[in-house]
Amino acid sequence: MRRTDSPAGTIRTLTVTSDALADNMLGDPATRLVPVYIPAGHDGTDIPLLVDLAGFTGSGLSHLGWKNFGENLPERLDRLIAGGMDPVCVALPDCFTRLGGNQYINSVAMGRWADYLTGDMLNTVEAEIGCGGRGRRGLFGKSSGGYGAMVHAMQHADTWSATACLSGDSAFEWGYLPDMPAALRTLAKHDSIEAFVRSIETADKVKGGDIHTLMTLAMAATYDPDPDAFCGIRLPVDLHDGTLDPDRWAAWLAHDPVRMIPNHVDALKSLKALWIECGTEDQYNLLYGARQMQASLDRAGVAHTYEEFPDNHSSLDYRLDRCLPVLASALAA
Repeated sequence: MRRTDSPAGTIRTLTVTSDALADNMLGDPATRLVPVYIPAGHDGTDIPLLVDLAGFTGSGLSHLGWKNFGENLPERLDRLIAGGMDPVCVALPDCFTRLGGNQYINSVAMGRWADYLTGDMLNTVEAEIGCGGRGRRGLFGKSSGGYGAMVHAMQHADTWSATACLSGDSAFEWGYLPDMPAALRTLAKHDSIEAFVRSIETADKVKGGDIHTLMTLAMAATYDPDPDAFCGIRLPVDLHDGTLDPDRWAAWLAHDPVRMIPNHVDALKSLKALWIECGTEDQYNLLYGARQMQASLDRAGVAHTYEEFPDNHSSLDYRLDRCLPVLASALAA
């Protein structure tokens, strides 16, 4: 049952096969579904395009499903647009991987996801639907999706003109290093990293702690892949005593948005809208990265909106009511 009486948009699902995703080390498919939301009263042509980047363990496909005590993304968009938000199409690509998620950047292990999003995925959506176009494309996402949105804003500002980073991964020393000891304890129960990953794939029920370890491995395969290792996974710490390898950790930090901002100021200044937010009770310590990004943007004179709110990292879809109208308005201008 829909929770809104607003006119309902339509969903058109496209299929995209991309060379950018072929030959990834995970064995993941290069053919992906891309549902596209088209607002009521529109056929999709000549309106802006937003791309929804899902968080870790998520997929754009999951944002279409029925939701208890809340709205799925199309229902939310129906309500917001009926209430006066500028109409936009929204692509919800399926970017799920064998390691449970995606950071939306290029990796020899995970696949060339940045190339996919800015190339075959985007080209197919705009050709088939008629939305978007230069200056009329934006990204939004939470957690890993927020990370992807922020990094794309810096590295691909020639493609995207607005972005919203909601509780995005940043300040890696606060967000990732605290998870390393628990990951090492979990891996010690298995003969190898490969044995652990395969145990996840064959388990009747995956434990929450194991998901966090899998996430750590996915980050390793994303930020510092080893072409000779299983699924490209190598950790920046010794598996026995946890000693941090400075060279391996430096490879991770090169992808930290906090550290990237000073090298991408001109790209960030070119955006029509930049939104960053985080909950003050975020259980993954991402608030500190958000604050560091805000400070760096302020020092560089980059226009942006920054908000903190009294909540943690979970069940934050209601925050989309704040940022989506801002992105839509900027792209429609």
